Amino acid sequence: MKTRSASLLLVLLVLASSNALSQTASNPVTDLLLSAWSPRNYTTVPVTDQQIDMILQCGIKAPSSRNGQPWHFTVLKNEAIMKEIISNITPGNVIIIISGKESQTGVTPDFDCGLTTQNMFIAATAMGLGGRIYGGPIAAAKSKREALQIPAGFTPVIMLRVGNIEKGTDAVSGASPRKTKEEIVNYVK
Repeated sequence: MKTRSASLLLVLLVLASSNALSQTASNPVTDLLLSAWSPRNYTTVPVTDQQIDMILQCGIKAPSSRNGQPWHFTVLKNEAIMKEIISNITPGNVIIIISGKESQTGVTPDFDCGLTTQNMFIAATAMGLGGRIYGGPIAAAKSKREALQIPAGFTPVIMLRVGNIEKGTDAVSGASPRKTKEEIVNYVK
């Protein structure tokens, strides 16, 4: 009986530890990806110019179709203008508007703009900052193209909000729950 109980306990321990380890690969990149989230609890501590520069450098390094790099970044620090685009902006945050190069048919490289945005989001997260990707408020940015000094031939596609976040909050306490892998993945063998 003791052997059976010990075996059962050992099996439960192995299952519990393998489940806990399934959320990490002991690799800094995958650990970061598995722990990233989009916070809403920003502080008024300003994002530094050095942090913004590093985030932009990471965006510039994103892959793009045929290496076209069809994007332009507009960094907003002006709180009044930011509030016209995202009403609940926190002082000290920045908004990076990612604009895509328009083709002759008016189509923009939305996918490539998404890739560069994701690179910048991950960079901000790795630096301990909060990042939040917005698609809906892009209409407000499109209506203010001239005031935002977006170059001719480019149109706003997506934006990234970056700011310092309250310490002590994380994806478990501050993010919406994610769907399980079983809900969204199927395998064809």
